[in-house]
Amino acid sequence: MPSTALSLFLPCFSRRRPGAFSTACRLLLTALLLAGLAGCSTFGNSNNQQKPPPEPDLSELAHQAAQQMIASNPDLTRYSPMIAATFVSIDNLSQSSTFGRISSEIMASALAQQGMQVREVKMRDSMFIEESVGELILSRQVQRLTAQHNARSILMGTYAQGQDYLYVSTRVVRSGDAMVLGSADFRVKLDNNMRSLLEGQGGW
Repeated sequence: MPSTALSLFLPCFSRRRPGAFSTACRLLLTALLLAGLAGCSTFGNSNNQQKPPPEPDLSELAHQAAQQMIASNPDLTRYSPMIAATFVSIDNLSQSSTFGRISSEIMASALAQQGMQVREVKMRDSMFIEESVGELILSRQVQRLTAQHNARSILMGTYAQGQDYLYVSTRVVRSGDAMVLGSADFRVKLDNNMRSLLEGQGGW
């Protein structure tokens, strides 16, 4: 107990005073007890600070994106069955990576859990972006595949690598006219795990 507080308490125990614990002494004792409890609480909180929760991983973000697509267009599942194209790098639309392939697979799985019927098709050279106008162009091979598998929609996506995050843009387009039926964007923390997925660059 600090010397100042002790000096305040000494008169309460003095034999010269008939009422050792007067009302003033009781109030002083209560105040000191409350101050002590507050100090203990502060000390406990400083030692038990909770760490921030980890950022969601690719699977969690893909499922959230699928939910967002369905919420924004509940009729999206009517455009089943759907086939999925590998996601490509926004910097080189003819190149993909392990990340582009697995993110497409996970996104297709997430949409399937939301009620979308997904046909398993390994697509090659399935689409490209005409950079001059930014319009989505479907190749003849995609038209052939959609007709062959009776697909009414196609899952497509692009990704861009930043300093700390990977930015992913995904959409479901109608196979007949490339009309966007649903879209979602998310970012993934660029850690060592994601960097290793990006290292597997290659064609479709």
